[in-house]
Amino acid sequence: MGKTYADAFIANHAIAQKDLYILEHYPEKVTFFKSLGFENVFFEVGNYVGNMDIIILAIKPQDTQALFPELAPLVQPHQIILSIMAGVKMESIAAALPVSKIVRAMPNLPAQISMGMTGFTSTDAVTKEEVFNIQNLLNTTGKTLYFDDENKLDAVTAISGSGPAYVFYFMKAMIETAIQMGFTQAQAEMMVEQTFMGAVHLLNTYNLSCEEWISKVASRGGTTEAALHQFYTHNLHTLIGEGLRAAWQRAIELGK
Repeated sequence: MGKTYADAFIANHAIAQKDLYILEHYPEKVTFFKSLGFENVFFEVGNYVGNMDIIILAIKPQDTQALFPELAPLVQPHQIILSIMAGVKMESIAAALPVSKIVRAMPNLPAQISMGMTGFTSTDAVTKEEVFNIQNLLNTTGKTLYFDDENKLDAVTAISGSGPAYVFYFMKAMIETAIQMGFTQAQAEMMVEQTFMGAVHLLNTYNLSCEEWISKVASRGGTTEAALHQFYTHNLHTLIGEGLRAAWQRAIELGK
């Protein structure tokens, strides 16, 4: 995800490549980034940390145990910490690093193609102007929503963070069933993929709800109604809701 941000910032002219500094955990990644033209790529924490306006924490939560003690003596009070670590509260970051300006964001996988959905929040020390600037950076990877309540990010994790997997799960079921009906793998994938893309574009193009679109497709006594009857009979709607709540509860547990 760190590379996703780096690429998006540069592609959208949000930051010049020479002003972007990258700290990598693995030596081979340092070589990789330099091969792509990034000038300032480091394997070790150094004094350059104190010169940054924004420090982005695009790391695994368990890696903070080694990184934070090295960062702490170098970070400055005026710097903004932008964390995309899942489950790590802003309070925990503030306890480990001598900063009060902290932004926590929860992006999802489509951010890799600038179609992501990111929920984010910040501490009170972050000014409105700084929130605006951070949002402009995050918007280079898709769309964003700001929340005053950090606890909302647990729900964001359950809805949009994990959401792409739910979509792929449903698509996989449709593709497998299409193959069972006699279509080839390529034919099944094309039909399902284009159906999802078309449906989303319809929803974005016209001011109609999902329920209204369902009624437009499902004529009385028709094929769509037969499928929907099975969904309703087996409480698919309820099962989806239970799955989202399970993800939400797990996000809360991981944050403790």
